[in-house]
Order: sequence, then C-alpha cells, then structure tokens
Amino acid sequence: MADFLLVHGSCHGAWCWRDLIPALEAAGHTARAIDLPGHGPSTVLPSACTLDSCRDTVLDASTPDTVILGHSWGGYPISAAAETEPNAMRGLIYLCAYIPIGGRSMVEMRKAAPRQPVLEAINRSSDGASYTIDPEQAPGLFYHDCPDAAVRYAIPRLCAQAIAPQTAPLPLSARFDSVPKHYIRCRNDRTIPPEYQQEMTKDWPSQRVHVMDSSHSPFFANPNGLAALVSRIAQEI
Repeated sequence: MADFLLVHGSCHGAWCWRDLIPALEAAGHTARAIDLPGHGPSTVLPSACTLDSCRDTVLDASTPDTVILGHSWGGYPISAAAETEPNAMRGLIYLCAYIPIGGRSMVEMRKAAPRQPVLEAINRSSDGASYTIDPEQAPGLFYHDCPDAAVRYAIPRLCAQAIAPQTAPLPLSARFDSVPKHYIRCRNDRTIPPEYQQEMTKDWPSQRVHVMDSSHSPFFANPNGLAALVSRIAQEI
C-alpha cells in the first residue's frame, strides 16, 4: 500500500480531493491533501507567495515513502520539491499537469502550448499579484463531465491564485531526473490542451504515461477510476 500526498492546481485547494481521498483509503492506502500558501485557511497574502514557499509546503508534508501527486500547476511545486530533496519522496505523479523544462516558469510553459483556452476566463487583480477564474466559465473549463453536485461544491470554493510562483523559473538538474515519475493525460481536458500534455511527455517511456477519458478534474469526474489508476502506478514506483 502507498502513502499519497495530493497537491492541488491553480485557484483550487485541498478541498478538491474530497472524493479521491476516500477512494484511495478504500483501496488500503493513506492519502493526505495540503493547501499551498495563499489557499485554504492560509493567511499568506498572494503578494508574499513564492515558488519556494510552495515547494517547502510540499516537502514539509512528504516522507521518503510518499508518492506525491500534483494536478495542473501543482506539477511545478512537486518538481521543485524533487529538485531540492529527491530523497524526500518515493516518486511523482503528474495529473494533467505541467512538467517543467529546466529554467522555465509555469507561465512560460503555458505560453508554449498550441492553444490558450483558459486565458479569457482569467481576471487579474488590481494589484497584479493574483488572478481568479470567471465562475461562469469555470464549469466548462474544469468540470464539464463532473456531476452537478460536484460542480456546485467546487465553484464557490475557487480562490485567488498568486502569480509570482507561476512566473518563477525552475532550474532542474540530475537530482530532479533521479526521481521516478508517471504522467496521467486527460483526453478531454479543456484547460491544458491534451495535445500539449502529449507533447510534454513525448520522450517518456510509454509505460509511464497513462490516459484517462476525463476533463481537467478526474478527481470529481471519476474518482474511483483515478484511484485505481494511481494505485497501479504506485506499484511501479
């Protein structure tokens, strides 16, 4: 059995793993979710959030036996954690997430995608420190195949996302390369284009890339299927 640490994406929080945690626990695993700085009950202002503080939050919650799963933007702080302390985790799972290229920021990675479906839904704060997602557009971007009850649960919980962590470049080295990694591509993703997810993993061994017929939020759309898949992945890490 595995110990999973779940790391949310932009504008989300530990709340988004509501359905996946019990599905993993029913399979005999332990599973924990964290809020990155500026999310959940955190009192850290967006202007004070950094990629380093996000990284440290991940490391503080991890153990050498932990499989860390990062969703979307969450791919960056989990990668930063692996670069800093590769022995502090058992392996990484990227869930329709950005895989850093050394020296690039997440924003640079997003701009390299062939399409930018999320841009029209972004509302930048007046001070330029954060952004939010238009709640009218969020269901179509994030949750188009999720149960209505899950969508009603999620929309009011979406929060501001600090910009500075996402504009910070992430240098990578052999330390990052040494950590076992798997990727779950979501075939029906309307946030990070599926073809870009495929591009980011084009040089990966095929057995480390998995596909779900899901939106950007398989933790709501198909939590049992996601739990079964990450359980199988954990056996290979």
